[in-house]
Amino acid sequence: MVVTLLVLFGGLLALLQRKQVEAKSPHILFIVADDLGWNDVGYHNPAMKTPNIDKLATEGLILNQTYFQPLCSPSRHAFMTGYYPYRAGLQHLVIMPWQPVCSPLNMKFLPQRLKDLGYATHMVGKWHLGMCNWDCTPTYRGFDSFFGFYHAKADYYSHISYKYLDYRDNEKPVKNLNGTYSTFTFTSRAQDIIKKHNSSQPLFLYMAFPIPHEPLQVPQQYEDMYPNTMSKGRRQYSGMVSALDEAIGNITDQLRESGMYDDTLIVFTSDNGGSPMDHGNNYPLRGAKFTVYEGGTRVVSFVHGAGLQKTGEAYESMMHAVDWSDTLVAAAGGEPDMRDDGVSQWTAIAQNSPGPRTELVYNFDPDSAPEQGHAAIRVGDYKLIHGYPGLFPDWYKVDQQQEFNTEPSVLEMLEHAERYQLFNIKDDPTEQNDLAQSKLDIVKKLSQRLQMLTKNALPPNYPLVPDPKSDPTHFDNVWSPGWC
Repeated sequence: MVVTLLVLFGGLLALLQRKQVEAKSPHILFIVADDLGWNDVGYHNPAMKTPNIDKLATEGLILNQTYFQPLCSPSRHAFMTGYYPYRAGLQHLVIMPWQPVCSPLNMKFLPQRLKDLGYATHMVGKWHLGMCNWDCTPTYRGFDSFFGFYHAKADYYSHISYKYLDYRDNEKPVKNLNGTYSTFTFTSRAQDIIKKHNSSQPLFLYMAFPIPHEPLQVPQQYEDMYPNTMSKGRRQYSGMVSALDEAIGNITDQLRESGMYDDTLIVFTSDNGGSPMDHGNNYPLRGAKFTVYEGGTRVVSFVHGAGLQKTGEAYESMMHAVDWSDTLVAAAGGEPDMRDDGVSQWTAIAQNSPGPRTELVYNFDPDSAPEQGHAAIRVGDYKLIHGYPGLFPDWYKVDQQQEFNTEPSVLEMLEHAERYQLFNIKDDPTEQNDLAQSKLDIVKKLSQRLQMLTKNALPPNYPLVPDPKSDPTHFDNVWSPGWC
């Protein structure tokens, strides 16, 4: 009897221990590339040399229908808060350094939610969610540490952004790294965070790489990896992508060395489509960064690692940037925020089963002809575009030589103001066949749905006149918070 009880107790103890391991919150490595095109990774385009990205993607779960906003700040707001940008006044273009604007402080950020679940939270790289007030900045919005820059872009060597320094270690300006390629520094900081981390506590590391966003700058050895690429711009851009790939390999190697790799959920995504003007490429998808076509909004994305039950496959359900906050909180063992626009896709992703999202809004800007597209919605397989679709509306092949119209005429924009376009994305993912005239009933149904979802949209918070208080000469020639 005693032996039997011991055996039963031992079995029960083993079961409880196994359940505790299964319930352990994973470490989360959330990697965002900047302006990486659909056709700019090796698993979509063999000409690209991205072995680390390709290995993680093919060993994990490729997210084939993940959508972001057409531009940087709106996308980052969406995945940090779970709210569409049109609900925060951030749907128009991006936050500029001299604007007294940031992602609304009453919207809880993802790292704040993960801290509530016991996570250590760190950020490295590009912020671009506002910085005029200290409360807008990373270490005031849930991150234990921040190393990077605040604005849209910076020189990769001098770290100058819009003529002034934009480089921070937590709240302090960094002035001693002039000449050091920022991707190398960001990678070293990430490795150091992992090396020093106590793995018994779950870690959230947000790697917001600015690469391959312009300016096109990369050490020569990466550019030399593409000798058969025609234009220098595309060689530089491709080299930047390979530098990104190497950085990801170095960070995942550090996870292995620290014994954390098997317990880490890795998410990789671009923040929007590539820009053909800067040699990014989304072919065969239509459009690019700045448009609500698929090339501007359907992004390269995958998940890998802890918690996935089916791998080596593709997840074909719709996902939007607003879903990432609830999805990662669910992966960490938390509860969804029922007030936001996101839905947790964690159960569906973990099992590669049909996801919960049946519709999404690509963008809604009250201006009928804004540069980044007026409005678009997808319900099921059908996508409706209303008004001007954005700056780069065509199909662009790699190294295609042409003049890009970055300032369309007022007449051209007004011609699109009341136009509808309708596509069946399942049958026509490259948006070749406009069905608007032949399926008027679907146009009406989707336009009504778009109006209903956006009826409480806030007007864009996009002041045109620079605030003189933002002038970096007031702050020792460094872009600095504390003026709004």
